[in-house]
Amino acid sequence: MNGYTGKMLFVNLTTGELEDKYIPEQWYRDFIGGPALGARILYEYMPAKCDVFGEDSMVGFITGPFNGSNFFCGGRYSVGSKSPVYNGWNDANSGGNFGPALKAAGYDGVFVKGISPKPVYIFIDSGKAEIRDAQKYWGMTSNDFEKALAADLGCKYSASYIGPAGERLSPMACVLNDYSRAAGRGGTGAVIGSKKLKGVVCTGKLPIKIADKAGLNALTKSVAEFLKDHPMMANMRSAGSTGAFLPNLMSGDTCVKNYSVSLEETGKTVKDFERLGAPKISDEYKTESYSCVSCPMRCGAEVQVKEGKYKTDENSKVARPEYESLGWFGPGIMNEDPEVVIACNHLCNEYGLDTISTGGTLGWVYECFNNGVLTKEELDGIEPYWGNGDAAVELTRKICNMEGCGKILAHGSQYAANHYGKGHEYLFVASGMEIAAHDPRRAPGYIRTYQLDPSPGRHVKGGLAKANDRMSRELRYNYRITGYHDVQETCVTEYINASGLCIFTARVFPGNSIYEAYKYITGYEMSQRDLRFFGIRSFTMRHAFNLREGLRRKDFTITDRMAGRPPLKGGPTKGITLDEERLGDNFYNAIGYYQDGTPYLDMLQITGGLECVINDLYPPEEKK
Repeated sequence: MNGYTGKMLFVNLTTGELEDKYIPEQWYRDFIGGPALGARILYEYMPAKCDVFGEDSMVGFITGPFNGSNFFCGGRYSVGSKSPVYNGWNDANSGGNFGPALKAAGYDGVFVKGISPKPVYIFIDSGKAEIRDAQKYWGMTSNDFEKALAADLGCKYSASYIGPAGERLSPMACVLNDYSRAAGRGGTGAVIGSKKLKGVVCTGKLPIKIADKAGLNALTKSVAEFLKDHPMMANMRSAGSTGAFLPNLMSGDTCVKNYSVSLEETGKTVKDFERLGAPKISDEYKTESYSCVSCPMRCGAEVQVKEGKYKTDENSKVARPEYESLGWFGPGIMNEDPEVVIACNHLCNEYGLDTISTGGTLGWVYECFNNGVLTKEELDGIEPYWGNGDAAVELTRKICNMEGCGKILAHGSQYAANHYGKGHEYLFVASGMEIAAHDPRRAPGYIRTYQLDPSPGRHVKGGLAKANDRMSRELRYNYRITGYHDVQETCVTEYINASGLCIFTARVFPGNSIYEAYKYITGYEMSQRDLRFFGIRSFTMRHAFNLREGLRRKDFTITDRMAGRPPLKGGPTKGITLDEERLGDNFYNAIGYYQDGTPYLDMLQITGGLECVINDLYPPEEKK
């Protein structure tokens, strides 16, 4: 089968069984890979409403057809599971080397159920898999684990694994690879930890069959020529996502004081946070650049703090913080010191914590403390006044170790508010998930995506938000005809995430090149009609997982402040209150759902590939 190995590894850690499964080829055609294919497989093999940390709960590591193809930016893989945060579908993806390495080791995906009696890892070498003892690695942080594994294996490998946060079942635990690359959101790291699984380790050089290698090579060359003079390429190579920080802070996109006010209202200016953004953070701390497999952008970078209290270990890989981390550990708590951001970011990478949820939880703590809701006694003597970066590092360290107040905060801000019985008015969450450093009051498309994507609280799930950047202010807040455009933008992102491509390809690559490449790799066409049908099918498959769990539209919530209730009193989004209900109505109308979130029967039938959903939602006796 072109673009795939055609084989999935299923592992039962309770019994120790490993089985190669050959799923129907039509599933590859209908769902491509990544979260779409992962949702289809978990829908088939994982019982509904099972305990997220129970034996029947499953987690998948899933590639896409671009992994191993050598086409530019095809290095991303996904993890999928039930989320311990909101008990619904969760997927997150990561770049680096693991996705292509899993394909080269002989599998399109690994699906794990059961609970091991002791820590283990799954080792795959050229199509052969085994379960190995991981007790010596349990408790290791990412740098220590990668170094120990390299010494023990003595060969080139790639691993997808958890840190101590996942082992301790923090709902903010992410899945790591390549030291600091992370499938960060939704708590899949905790699901893996509940199985006593350290991770999946791959090695091998098995080839992937390409339908039209000559066509793919020619397209790759033409894309390379196009990218040579593209301005975004130079920006990504020099600054990565840090290049977005200062412009976004200026536009009202970045979080300020836990999203409670605009930058204008604080009396500060963008200049006060200049050291956090490009080019200064790179000029002062960058040591070298790195990239994901087959990526010409090289947007990643390692940094070193050479002196002071947050001096970094010269023998450890320390990643430059990405935009989201800069937002939350920076103006989100009014910290202006880049070394504090580097320290908090590195702690999260070492322990396997999602920096967005960790930063969002700190933002909530700071606002509660500064408004007298939380006391320093409740925070183990720490006093997180706005701008106190040292407090952020101390609190992050406590969260990483789940000690003292960190035992509570490691479960996220919603859990902490419920535990303490206060501070709910300062939450900025979607279904309990801290959102990214992108304010929906500036780009209202985010509010629909944050609330109603099957994996809530995410900024990389498509929809109108990025299109809002190209709109006038008048059009941006005009909700009359958003539905069709919202669905179309979502379909593009569903395709990118399923295929294994980087999301930046939609902004940088020429014309229809990312769809032409799919044809050359798999032999399948991807017309605009095919794209829309696939996108709706992919979104609906992930959504159907939630429907089967008993979740409906009413169960996916946002906090009032996210919608501008009350509105901000200054800045670019002064006076804005969003109509998230209408945005959701428009989206459901356009995608073919009833307003409670149940898909229409005829939409499911026309879209195709969703017979399993039809059988659950519309049993034969009900269709008569």
